Amino acid sequence: MRIAHHPILGDAEKRERITISVDGKKIDAYEGESIAAAMLAAGLKVHRRTAKHKEPRGVFCNIGRCTDCIMKVDGQPNVRTCVTKARDGMMVESLDGLGTWEVVR
Repeated sequence: MRIAHHPILGDAEKRERITISVDGKKIDAYEGESIAAAMLAAGLKVHRRTAKHKEPRGVFCNIGRCTDCIMKVDGQPNVRTCVTKARDGMMVESLDGLGTWEVVR
């Protein structure tokens, strides 16, 4: 379910394959690919659940304008995964409602 040949990004096979962790599950991604695209290619569609009704949310606008795809990325909550490029070894976690910031003293 990944676009193999893209007119702007080029061929996926020509980019370096990397691995990211999503909720503890390791998935393949390609250098330059967004976290959301890698998740969709792996069949993972739910990025978070709403605070009040626990309804699933995933990619909606895919241009970074909405907040449906936000997740915790390498410890930072509320990251828009549709516009954040995957990096090898990245740790991505689903959110339940909005993420909270930890106070570092």
